[in-house]
Amino acid sequence: MEHSVLILGGSGQAGAGTAALLRRWYPELPMTIAGRDLGRAQRVADELGGATAVTIDLRRGDLGLQQGDGYSAVVSMVWDSHLNGLRFAQDRGLPYVSISSGLVDIGPEVVAAGLRAGAAPILLASHWYAGLVVLAVLGLAGEFGRLDTIEVSGVLDEQDSGGPAAAEDMARLLAATSAGHVRRDGVFSWVSGADAQLMVTSVDGAVLPGQIVPILDVPSLAVATGAPNVRFAFAVGESAGRRRGGPASTEVKIDLEGVDRSGAPLRTSRYLLHPEGQRPLTALGVALGVERLLGLRGDPVPPGLHTPEALIDPGYAAERMAEIGSTFSTGHGDH
Repeated sequence: MEHSVLILGGSGQAGAGTAALLRRWYPELPMTIAGRDLGRAQRVADELGGATAVTIDLRRGDLGLQQGDGYSAVVSMVWDSHLNGLRFAQDRGLPYVSISSGLVDIGPEVVAAGLRAGAAPILLASHWYAGLVVLAVLGLAGEFGRLDTIEVSGVLDEQDSGGPAAAEDMARLLAATSAGHVRRDGVFSWVSGADAQLMVTSVDGAVLPGQIVPILDVPSLAVATGAPNVRFAFAVGESAGRRRGGPASTEVKIDLEGVDRSGAPLRTSRYLLHPEGQRPLTALGVALGVERLLGLRGDPVPPGLHTPEALIDPGYAAERMAEIGSTFSTGHGDH
């Protein structure tokens, strides 16, 4: 593949992590690390090897790039505020990945994708960990004949909020609404105030105040499984890793309820954990999407709007999660 994967925001934490994974999997894959600070982007490119560094301007339709440069995909690790990254990809028929819009901000992307549905494959991955939680839930859902309830609860360590771009994304999304988005009895609806507040139990038994949030994982899981009751909450506070005296960790509690294939009641509860925080999982989620869009694994992806669960096999995702140090636990130290 002679053309390069253009990673907008590739010098940030998640962007650099994504590039490192792609380099590990595909040593010859050309990559272009794009950022506002050329020196920082160059350092990431030098560490990767076989990569170049450029500066970008998301306010410009050409992103400030040289006209002759050729790319194989556009990966936006930062908020594509003017949609110029998306338009750049559509104009050239390139796969495009977006992870920063969130449920409350995807409208312009969806409309832009719909107006030019045949232009390029677009992966809308503004989910938790860029879709890995959805894939983890779908993997666990294989035990069920019918799912009635999906409850996901994440813990985000206050010292693990990511870099400046991630902090800006969080502030922007929280400013849009304080309401949460759920599916109840088959109906998608908004909850606010006390109805959106709950307690989140950490893997070590600690309890933190949490809130139901508007996130793409809810419609993705609801539509993929048919479950009539779906919600996603997270708490911000000290993680189990720091309580043990280590670095900030990340965790997601997945509670499923329904019936097994014989019709008997079935409930299961698991924690998805990573000792190094959210960055490795977000990077993996994006890398899996890029791998798929480039046709490096699986069938060619047609033009149109796609979500992670439509493209990535949950079993394969679980294998890759284990490779980077993720574990599943039933809680209280049982991994």
